[in-house]
Amino acid sequence: MMSELKNELNTLSKERVFEELKKALNTEKPSIFFNVLRKANVLDIHCKEINDLIGVEQPIEYHPEGDAYNHTMIVLDISTKLTEKFEEKRKLEIRFASLVHDLGKGTTPKEQYPHHYGHEERGVELVKKLGNRIKAPNNWIKCGKIACKEHMRGGNFNKMKPSTKVTFIERVSKSILGLDGLQIVVNSDQSSRGELNNNTVNFESIGIKCLKEVDGEYIKNKYNLKKGIQIGNKLHEERINWMKQFGNNK
Repeated sequence: MMSELKNELNTLSKERVFEELKKALNTEKPSIFFNVLRKANVLDIHCKEINDLIGVEQPIEYHPEGDAYNHTMIVLDISTKLTEKFEEKRKLEIRFASLVHDLGKGTTPKEQYPHHYGHEERGVELVKKLGNRIKAPNNWIKCGKIACKEHMRGGNFNKMKPSTKVTFIERVSKSILGLDGLQIVVNSDQSSRGELNNNTVNFESIGIKCLKEVDGEYIKNKYNLKKGIQIGNKLHEERINWMKQFGNNK
């Protein structure tokens, strides 16, 4: 019956579509919503970018769960568990970010399978398209863009040199998704078998500690500097020194 009514879905208002998606993301297992739409062959009407992940191959050694769509559903459900006790606005931002973090894989040319070089950047525009189509809040779209751009870097945090780690932490901490939100996306992303991967680097705790221990007051007291570009430069420099000492702790 749902499949037969497919053409009528185009008449729904953006507001109605968004409210249904919002309800789904508020459930204990949001993947059910998307899987039902998929079975009825109507997922492509409002969620084309998610539908495009179906059948997209991934490296089997990293993704035994199957294609990019299955991976996304697992990531979404795990992030849901990890945000269970969050207040509603925050949990929905992070869950949406988890849902869209790999949208770029849907545009990878098939001849490149199972690799998806550059999918992080390609995903940014797709998040915007999906978000605008369903009239998602700007905060959701911003969180989704950050998740696309930064989730691979977060997963490879331990492989970065100290200066790159500091730049990553400073950048993400200022974003609306934040270190805590991206950490949940990365933890969920690396738990491809549906179970939490305890070996994921906790860049959130490292970052919070670095930013707290090496702040503006620390620099002013140590170098007797006034506000300005000098403090900013010294702050970055001192954080790199800190990272060289403590940045490999999980």
